[in-house]
Amino acid sequence: MMQPDIQKPPCIPTLPSTQLNIVTLIDVVGALRTGSVTGNTGLMDNGGESTGKGTNALRTVCRQGQVLNWLLYCTDMEKRPDGSWPLFARVVNIVFVLSDNTPQYRKICNDLKIYGGPDKVRSPWTPSYYYWAGSIVPDLEPGLYPYRLVLECDTIDRSRKCYFNLDGPILEVVPLDGHAQLNAKEDLHQ
Repeated sequence: MMQPDIQKPPCIPTLPSTQLNIVTLIDVVGALRTGSVTGNTGLMDNGGESTGKGTNALRTVCRQGQVLNWLLYCTDMEKRPDGSWPLFARVVNIVFVLSDNTPQYRKICNDLKIYGGPDKVRSPWTPSYYYWAGSIVPDLEPGLYPYRLVLECDTIDRSRKCYFNLDGPILEVVPLDGHAQLNAKEDLHQ
C-alpha cells in the first residue's frame, strides 16, 4: 500500500505569542541592612532557553517583537499580626546599558512603561499589581542587551525611600525567524 506524499507547510515566521515574565525576588530588609541588592535579589523568567535563573545575571532569550513583563516580589508580603504591612519595593525604571554600564539611548522596547492600579487595602497610592511591560522592537538587531533595574524600597521611616541599581540581567534578542529555524532543525532530526 502506498502512502500519500504528505508535504509540510513552509515555516512562516509569526509574531511570538508567548509573553515572557521576568520576575525579581527581593529581600527588602536584607537590602536595607547591607546597603546592597547583591545577595538579596534573584531573577527568574518563564523562558525555556534562558540561563542564570535565580541570580542577578539572568540572561533572558527573547524574540524580536515579543512582549516582556518585569515583575517584582518581596520575600515578605504578608500583613503582620499587628496589622502593619512589611516594607515594599517597586521597579521605578528599566535602563538599557552599554558594556561600560552607561545608558544606551537606542530604543530596545516599544511602550515600555509601568502598569498597575491602586491597592485600596495597603494604600490608595500603592498598586495592587505593579509591573513594567514592553515589546521588543520588531526589527531590533539580534544581540545582547544588558539592562539595569532601578528599585525603590520603603524604609522604616515611611516618608523616606532608598534606591538601588540592580545590574547584571541581559536580554538576548534572537531573530523572529529563529523559532522557525529551530523547528526546521527539529524536523530534520525526526
